[in-house]
Amino acid sequence: MKQVSLLIVSVVAFTAVGISSCKRGHDSTNWEFAPNMYNSVGYEPYSQINKNTINADGKNMREPVPGTVSRRNYQTKFGTSDSAVVDLMVYNVPKDSLTIAEQVLINPVPNNEKSLASGKVLYERYCQHCHGEGGEGNGLVAEQYKGVPNYKADAYLNMNDGHIFHVITHGKGRMWPHGSQITPEERWKIVHYVHKLQKS
Repeated sequence: MKQVSLLIVSVVAFTAVGISSCKRGHDSTNWEFAPNMYNSVGYEPYSQINKNTINADGKNMREPVPGTVSRRNYQTKFGTSDSAVVDLMVYNVPKDSLTIAEQVLINPVPNNEKSLASGKVLYERYCQHCHGEGGEGNGLVAEQYKGVPNYKADAYLNMNDGHIFHVITHGKGRMWPHGSQITPEERWKIVHYVHKLQKS
């Protein structure tokens, strides 16, 4: 009889300890398997757990060096007077608004020999491999990747500056967006050069 009561007391005590130890709370992390998967060993800028001992302010994310990061509202000068300052990011038209881009976007970069020379270099760097040297859709990539337009075809001769700028920025059809690789000023210079190719 003593053994049975001792067994019952042991079971009750074990159950009480078990229930109280399994209490779930926001401060209880329980078992953590593979902790490196939860908390990265690397210096993650947006999920910092511990103070960073290398950086003076203790943060993982550092302030960028002034002038090295593209900002949304930076200004570019095309002339010498204050009125020549143009905010190129005013032209931030959404991806699905090609018609609006055609109506509102005006090329602020002057169409001169210097801009055309820069546009040619940029075109050769970013566009020629698909669109070809003369803009006829016969680049090396176009041989494998069908559907590259010929700028000299009738359907493309009436494209205005806003249309071309928007397509370079956001892409269209099989063309991928290039807005992250080419600055707005460079895109406008390419626009000038594309028009020059259409006239040649």
